[in-house]
Amino acid sequence: MASVTYDYASRIYTPGARPAINQLHLEVADGEFLVLVGPSGCGKSTALRMLAGLEEVNEGRILIGGEDVSHVSPKDRDIAMVFQNYALYPHMSVAENMGFALKIAGVSKEERARRVQEAAKILDLQDYLDRKPKALSGGQRQRVAMGRAIVRSPKVFLMDEPLSNLDAKLRVQTRTQIAALTRELKTTTVYVTHDQVEAMTMGDRVCVLKDGVLQQVDSPRNLYDTPANVFVAGFIGSPAMSLFKVRVESGQLVVGNDRLTVPEVDLTGKQEVILGVRPEDMSISTDGTGLPMIVDVVEELGADAYIYGTPEGIHTFQPLIVRVDGRRPPQKGETVHIKPNADHVHLFDVQTGLRLNGAIPEGTPEATLDDVEALADQED
Repeated sequence: MASVTYDYASRIYTPGARPAINQLHLEVADGEFLVLVGPSGCGKSTALRMLAGLEEVNEGRILIGGEDVSHVSPKDRDIAMVFQNYALYPHMSVAENMGFALKIAGVSKEERARRVQEAAKILDLQDYLDRKPKALSGGQRQRVAMGRAIVRSPKVFLMDEPLSNLDAKLRVQTRTQIAALTRELKTTTVYVTHDQVEAMTMGDRVCVLKDGVLQQVDSPRNLYDTPANVFVAGFIGSPAMSLFKVRVESGQLVVGNDRLTVPEVDLTGKQEVILGVRPEDMSISTDGTGLPMIVDVVEELGADAYIYGTPEGIHTFQPLIVRVDGRRPPQKGETVHIKPNADHVHLFDVQTGLRLNGAIPEGTPEATLDDVEALADQED
């Protein structure tokens, strides 16, 4: 086991162009499970491949266990990588696949068999050791790929979207197994995914990237509760946070025909701010106060329901989303009045996109609503 450090590391494919990874400064503690997440093209896989030695480090350094490995061959970094497509040898049995790297390394047959048996026991693969990969399900193949990494007892596990080929139910089951397994082994793990739900449920900490730049790294709870800029706010959460501009008058937010006072935030000199509200932090007003909204879509999920709507008098690039009682949801086409909970709203500066209510990490990059709109367009 070992810590991992990206010491202002950059990957530049074309001189003069925007770096794929730009001055990434990040420390992963010994035994930590860190998730790299972001939209397509944000650089998360490039960052992982730089750590693996599969991409060049053009500026800065990468350290494993305090040792600079920026120019060390991949085979000498003592890392094990789990790929999206399993990368199993079809002509070999499960046991042969799991022990192949040890065989190449010159490990004795007896020692290989012992390590394979230990890994198979951990992964519940003991009954499948003689089978070929084609006789296994997708989840079993991914466990074999995990086993191949485990038998090497590496300093660091690297996982590049290992669950993306699995169906939804199996993905949930397998991500639980991977999270439990890595915590049991106490091996430092860097995990890449585009699925922010996966990131939030698996990581000790989550690192959000955009255009090769680190936006915020924190625990899943802190990312959800205190996003440092408007991009992180719009990316983290499912369904997404509603974000829109509102006027400021006499230190209060103008939300429809209502005024909202946000505790412990100084709005002096602000004429307009970006207001962010999560679906569970809005409610339907019973007295006609708040922001009027026409209900466009109703998603009934049993105990809860989500309504998606178009607010009146406010421009938004995506519908407002409100969680309501699933037994008595409004009907499509109905006009309702929405009131945010002042204790759980998020305020961002219109120009910089940086958080206004609450401290943010030093060096947090600026963002705009255009960045979030581009993200929404990409998801569509």
